[in-house]
Amino acid sequence: IDEVDLVEYFNNDDKTCAIALYIEGLKDPLLFRKTLENVEKPIIILKSGRTPKGIKAAESHTRSLAGDDALYDALCRHYNLCRAETIEEFYDFAKAFAYLPRPAGNRILFVTTSGGAGILATDQAEREGLDVMPLPDSLAQDLRKVIPPHAICANPLDLTGDATAEMFGEVVRLARNHYDIIGVIFGDPVEGASSVVSPGSNELVIFLGGADVERIEKAKMHEKGIPVFPTPERGVRAMAQLVVPSMRKRRAGFSRVPKMAGHSDSVLMLSPYEALEFLRSHGLPCLSFEQVPNEGAAVHWAHMMGFPVVLKINSSKIPHKTDVGGVYLQLGSAQEIRLAFNEIRRRYLEMFHDDPFPGALIMPMAEKGQEIIMGAHRDRDFGVVILFGLGGIYTELFQDVSIRLLPVDRKSVEEMLDEIQGSVIFEGFRGNPALNRDVIIDGLLKLAEIMEADDSIETIDVNPAIMYPEEYVIVDARVIKRAEGGAK
Repeated sequence: IDEVDLVEYFNNDDKTCAIALYIEGLKDPLLFRKTLENVEKPIIILKSGRTPKGIKAAESHTRSLAGDDALYDALCRHYNLCRAETIEEFYDFAKAFAYLPRPAGNRILFVTTSGGAGILATDQAEREGLDVMPLPDSLAQDLRKVIPPHAICANPLDLTGDATAEMFGEVVRLARNHYDIIGVIFGDPVEGASSVVSPGSNELVIFLGGADVERIEKAKMHEKGIPVFPTPERGVRAMAQLVVPSMRKRRAGFSRVPKMAGHSDSVLMLSPYEALEFLRSHGLPCLSFEQVPNEGAAVHWAHMMGFPVVLKINSSKIPHKTDVGGVYLQLGSAQEIRLAFNEIRRRYLEMFHDDPFPGALIMPMAEKGQEIIMGAHRDRDFGVVILFGLGGIYTELFQDVSIRLLPVDRKSVEEMLDEIQGSVIFEGFRGNPALNRDVIIDGLLKLAEIMEADDSIETIDVNPAIMYPEEYVIVDARVIKRAEGGAK
């Protein structure tokens, strides 16, 4: 019995409302994906083995694939699975999905006897993307008739220690038509608290009251099927998972950049010229480029393109050209080009004594703009994923990228752009012009189309492309194909 068998069984079990799945790895990720296509019940996943040492421990424990954590993230997004980060979240999220319905929106009102707990709940709601909406005037007028005169009529609504179960109940009744979620926080022992909320409603219960009253009232709520959470943070975080995913904020976590294919005998990396020509032939915009066999040709094309220019080693054997001194920027004269070309040739022949020199790639220096990265990768277990992120330090330092499993549509690609932490850059930031999102979305959809049409393509790595207000151009790219006779 494996995770596929269990998911299929509980999906067909009438008594099961939600499926909580702890996994260290998947034996057959593609079969698991196929199974998820037919699952109607919410699934909460807790995946261990997320760090390099954790992955190694999981593999030795289960002998199954622990996998790249970023791909599991993409799996959860693609199939709308709820991903827990800790055992605590695992139980909290499962409880919320099992007993609470999905709210119609993200507007939440907090009603409490503890001002501090209300503030903590508000902070967590903001972090989770919930809307702590101010009280509508009509509701505020009605509430002032039932709350203590010294209570502040606002959201959060602090009823103070004078609150009774009847007062809580009346406030909840009045507020139901104005908010999607009512967060009821019992910060003090309140006798009869179990009568305030209704089973199966969007009323979140957080009980901090303590003493025998709390134990008695929580037991009564449990018998009624009303979930209770022990802290504002845990309760709000659990409720937020029920809100439609497009309203959730992305939470910081582990590395979001999946590992792309490396160089091996089973794959063939195209040269930089071949990679750019491949992308250009599929309609993707590339900065002008030429393949040059000698320094004379390099000087000729530099005059044709206009100075300054860039010169790069044009070898399919070197995945990272900069690391071996194979890239020269801002070349502003024929002499600089000749010196750079000869140095590139010397370094190549030092590494590959018996190989003929493959020449160089020349292109004009791109005008300054916003660097972005785009990519696609055929993972042997999960299938094809596409990737987008802001280039430079945004990717290297902050791991600020978003990925999706195929198939994708335009809406899911739009969400990829929204998910990155630097998405504000598309709207214009600190005097910089706004950027046209549509051309990037078109480019990502084109990468997906290429991968679906040609299963010999293993990896397309566009890094970087330069984004301008109305267009982008690809400056460098890596394309890896499966070698003839290589394993699929």
